[in-house]
Amino acid sequence: MSINKLALIRYKTIDDCLRNRYRKWTLDDLIIKVADVLYEMEGITTGVSKRTIQADIQIMRSDKLGYNAPIVVVDRKFYSYSDPEFSITNAPVNQADVEKMKEIVGVLKQFNGFTYFDEMSDMIARLENNLQRTTNQGRNCIQFEGNHLLKGLEHINPLYQFILNKKSLLVEYKSFKAAASQHIICYPYLLKEYRNRWFLIARNKKRKLLLTMALDRIIEFQELAKEPFDDHDGIDFDSYFDNLIGVTKNESDKASRVVLFIDKYNAPYVLTKPLHHSQTLLKETDQGIIIRIEVVLNFELEREILGFGECMKVLAPRILKSRIHKRLNMAIQKYEREEKEEPDQK
Repeated sequence: MSINKLALIRYKTIDDCLRNRYRKWTLDDLIIKVADVLYEMEGITTGVSKRTIQADIQIMRSDKLGYNAPIVVVDRKFYSYSDPEFSITNAPVNQADVEKMKEIVGVLKQFNGFTYFDEMSDMIARLENNLQRTTNQGRNCIQFEGNHLLKGLEHINPLYQFILNKKSLLVEYKSFKAAASQHIICYPYLLKEYRNRWFLIARNKKRKLLLTMALDRIIEFQELAKEPFDDHDGIDFDSYFDNLIGVTKNESDKASRVVLFIDKYNAPYVLTKPLHHSQTLLKETDQGIIIRIEVVLNFELEREILGFGECMKVLAPRILKSRIHKRLNMAIQKYEREEKEEPDQK
């Protein structure tokens, strides 16, 4: 049984609602929410009938699409999932839909090579490989970097829709440094990936600052329908991260000229895979190379430099050189302390 586009939108919207543990959903609430999403995504102004949503819920409960959704009615009024971890997005795709996706991938492949589709090449290859593995178990023709233990990937699509439709959010977020989670009213602007980890860029209503929130640290979020959306006037996100390695940046941060020495054994690696698009070769000797990049001084830059260990040295600016020197000394001290303690542990 294949699914048409509008039905899939309805199922996904109902799924998003029932996964939201912040509020209770009556049948009328679901009807209103689905109608709003259909209007926003497809321009449909006729709404959706009570019978349609009831039929959708029955299909989601059944095994016709492989969902078997544990939808229950609490207090004879409120719909929810009995399993708070359940989502129809975790259900396997049926064979009819696999065949349809194969057709779509076939059409996309015809556009490979066109400039407009350059950035989609890896996505098309990934889709084709996943579909190939679905029909030919065990055969894998290409491997992409990935972390199957990474949390928060299920947030990407709903957050994208909120960004697209300019919806204010209430986000429950717990950073690595915080002892407890906090609730933040914010305006989402951008989803950004860095090294296979996703981040939400949003403005905090209370502090008026841009936030960078890792999706794997987001616990819950919901739309605040009555909160006016504050747009990102004056920020061009197409260029906002140009002077950056990673995602950590304040609006007031300016790029610094960072000069680095790389030994001759690692020089080819840095020359063929630049640390940043601003990279310039300043000098080349028998001992190695000296390059310059113009980037914001942040945690990700320091981690990149430290990743080269003894093969890279910061020449400028002085503040960055001092930080790296201090961190390397701290690492040495830990090894030395460990060596002194080892005899006592035997």
